[in-house]
Amino acid sequence: MRQPTEQDGRKVSELVERCPPLDTNSLYANLLQCTHFSDTSVVAEDETGGLAGFIPAYRLPGRPDTLFVWQVAVDPEARELGVGLSMLESLLDRVLPLGVRFLETTISPKNAPSRALFLRLFSRYQADYTTRLLFSKNDHFGGKHDDEELYHAGPFSVTGIQKRQEES
Repeated sequence: MRQPTEQDGRKVSELVERCPPLDTNSLYANLLQCTHFSDTSVVAEDETGGLAGFIPAYRLPGRPDTLFVWQVAVDPEARELGVGLSMLESLLDRVLPLGVRFLETTISPKNAPSRALFLRLFSRYQADYTTRLLFSKNDHFGGKHDDEELYHAGPFSVTGIQKRQEES
């Protein structure tokens, strides 16, 4: 697990394309994620140095205690190996000491694997969470994209890291 760099931009684009139902972004957007948001994002490398996973995230403007996780991309060949959870935990280990206490993400109702991943993370950190509709399929996406529900979890704490590490 490490912070992304500009050299990861193209690999990130290729990875996300292999991870439906994730929305793809332009190569330029992925380059910005890998550079502007590198402090709050994470990549997982496989044994050959290729990308097994990527999580772009950023602290919310006006709410620096909240980390927004944009998406979780795990290579199909690395699924069921705990890569997604390991990336999220690595990311929290890095940002909690910097004052992050809350995590937000959006999940479409049909994306059961993503929901299960985040609920497992919240449970491991004993973090409460709430959900609400953020973007509506009809009102915001013109019927061309599923609803996006906002998950707001926390507070997370550094002691939560310690408890999780003791359980591992």
